[in-house]
Amino acid sequence: MKWGWIDLISSVPAISYLRAGRVLRLIRLLRLIRAFRSTQMFVKHVFRNKAQGAFTSVSILAVLLIIFSSIAILQVERDPNSNIKTAEDAIWWAYVTITTVGYGDKFPVTTEGRIIAAVLMTAGVGLFGTFTAYVSSWFVVVKEE
Repeated sequence: MKWGWIDLISSVPAISYLRAGRVLRLIRLLRLIRAFRSTQMFVKHVFRNKAQGAFTSVSILAVLLIIFSSIAILQVERDPNSNIKTAEDAIWWAYVTITTVGYGDKFPVTTEGRIIAAVLMTAGVGLFGTFTAYVSSWFVVVKEE
């Protein structure tokens, strides 16, 4: 056991002076600050080139939207008439909806599900517009010699 032993010892309620080990939890703040610095360096590296930074942001946002909308649609589509019953169905529906393809094989039947779909469609139009702008910037950029 290389880590967590201080937390283990300080959680023993019978020995009160061991509970002082809880003060050492403040060391976690230092780790958090160090992680924040490395995150700042990562963000600066990613956004050094604005076009690539926008593409990275759009990609991350699209993946997060697909994940969270899939979870949300599974939670709200409890109606017996719903055709989104499994996680696979929900992910497929979210992907098809965010890309604005909308095959129609999976669709929400509840009001909450339709609100989620409307938000996902609107976000998808914006995300894919940004993606299209990024790809078109490859053709427009003038290379310095």
